[in-house]
Formats: sequence, structure tokens, C-alpha cells
Amino acid sequence: MHGAADPMLVFFTCATSGPARRMESLLAHVARKERERLRVRRVDADANPRLVHKFAVQEVPSLVLVVERKVVGRIEGRENLPQIEELLDQHLTETVAA
Repeated sequence: MHGAADPMLVFFTCATSGPARRMESLLAHVARKERERLRVRRVDADANPRLVHKFAVQEVPSLVLVVERKVVGRIEGRENLPQIEELLDQHLTETVAA
């Protein structure tokens, strides 16, 4: 079971973003694959402007990786699975050993 301090990948999306819609299935795959070491949360950027501001999101889609309540990495714009996995592996390798 995940707690509040667990690593989290925040996916900023919106209904009007074609690239974000195309990333939906990719993020669902990541959520399933990484369910033991990561929570994946979807945030509608249009409905949550405070979170967009808090996380300094400049582009939709964006992925923001939060570890121990700190932003440790981000990807802005549409990316592919290897790039997302690289981001996760850079920051989550220690979590696997725990």
C-alpha cells in the first residue's frame, strides 16, 4: 500500500491536448508496470490551475516526478516510454532496494 511520502509521477493533461490524450495509454502502462514503487496521478491542468502553478508546469502534457515531497525530475511535452523509464530509473533505483 502506498503512503503520502511514496514516489509519485504526476501527469498533467487536459481535454484539449491531443499529445496528452495520446499519452494516456502509455501512462496507464507505466502505472501498472511500476505499481510497486510508484504512484501515478492524473491532473487536469484546466481544472487545477493552482497545481499547475505550484509545479511550474509550462506545457501540457507534462510529467512531474515527486520523491519525498520534492520535485526531482520532469518531462514537458509528449515523450515515449524509454524516455519516461529513464527518468524513473534515475530517481527510483534506491526505492527498489527498500
